[in-house]
Parts: sequence; structure tokens; C-alpha cells
Amino acid sequence: MSYLLRLVVPDRPGALGAVATALGAAGIDIVSLDVLERGNGIAVDDVVVDLPGDRLPDSLITVAQAVEGVQVESLRPFAGPLDTHRELDLLDALSRGDRPPAALLTAELPRVFHSGWAVILDGSGQPGPLAPECVVAASEAAPAFVGLTLPWLPLPGPRLLPSDESWLPERWQEMAIEMMAVPFGSARAVVLGRSGGPGFRRSELLRLAHLTGIATTVAQLPPA
Repeated sequence: MSYLLRLVVPDRPGALGAVATALGAAGIDIVSLDVLERGNGIAVDDVVVDLPGDRLPDSLITVAQAVEGVQVESLRPFAGPLDTHRELDLLDALSRGDRPPAALLTAELPRVFHSGWAVILDGSGQPGPLAPECVVAASEAAPAFVGLTLPWLPLPGPRLLPSDESWLPERWQEMAIEMMAVPFGSARAVVLGRSGGPGFRRSELLRLAHLTGIATTVAQLPPA
């Protein structure tokens, strides 16, 4: 079974190595690592690990936090292919034009950002309840936005949408749905979300904005 650990570690030489050593000594294999943030003396890392069948998931927290200064921000099951060139593969697919950009982004961005789902919304004509035609594309796991009033549309810039915002339906708040959104063209927005946390960090938001901006440009290029 694979799990995604989000770790907050001291930003000093050897700290992440100490975590890797502790996990390895417990028979836990690290199969992927993404550095999300560094600053103010700490680093935030997403680590995908394989847990032996005879170990409980809580043991991951115990082992990691046994290393001085390390905190586990979240732990959740991880499923899907591992790819260290996720962004490049996405841009390459966009440039080939095999699929419409909106459909490709909603299908691939959850894999890039370890999120649960993605949706592209058309914010023209807002505010007001979102009409069905305003949902341009959505991944299979995306919740229904139709009928919701989204006060942040049209989207002027990248924005974190934490699970405690007042516009969210009560059910979404109970599920702790965390989201982030970035503009996609003049009136559209790309929204990524996950249930149960962890919340998206500003570094992830800026990364999504950068990638979406590149994707917009690549999608507009004529075929080679």
C-alpha cells in the first residue's frame, strides 16, 4: 500500500536524510519526493512511501516524528502512477493537440499535484448560481459546482480556497474539501481540490499558476 506523507522538516543539512534513514530502518520504502516549500528555517516535503502489509499506517507518523524537529502535516493513501516528469509530459501532450486542452488539464493536473480532482469553470456572467454550461470540463471525481454561487468568480488572480470559507456548502465543509484556483484565459478558472486535506500551500498555488500559464501558451501554438 502506498501513502503520501506531507512532512515539515528543519531546513538543515541531513534532516531529510535522517527521515529517510528512519523510514528505511522500519522497512518503509520511499518511492517519490517533492519539495513544496523552503523558508523560515523549515522545508515542506511530499513523500510517497510503500508500507509493508504488516505495518499500520499510523506507524509512518510514529517513525517520521521520532526524528528531531520533524512533524507530519498529513497522511493519506496514494494511488496512481509515479512520474518525475509530470509537468513536462502534460505540456508535451498539449503541444501534440491529441485532446482538447480543457479535457487534458482536468485529467492530468490531479496527478501532477497529488490532488483528488480538477474542474475548469467559465466565470463570465458571475455572480449568480453557476449554470451547467459554465462547467467547461471536469475530472471524474469532481464535485458538482452547478447551482453554487461563487463570489470569487470571475477570478482576477491565483487564489487559495480553504475548507472554512463561508460560500462552501455545509457538506463540503464537513468533508474538509481544500481547493485552489488560477485564471485560465480571460474568463475561465482552473480549480483543483482534495477532500480531507492537507490544505494547498502557496507554493503549490504559484506552481499551478505558472504551469497553467505555460499550458495556455502551448495550447495556442500552431501544430508543428
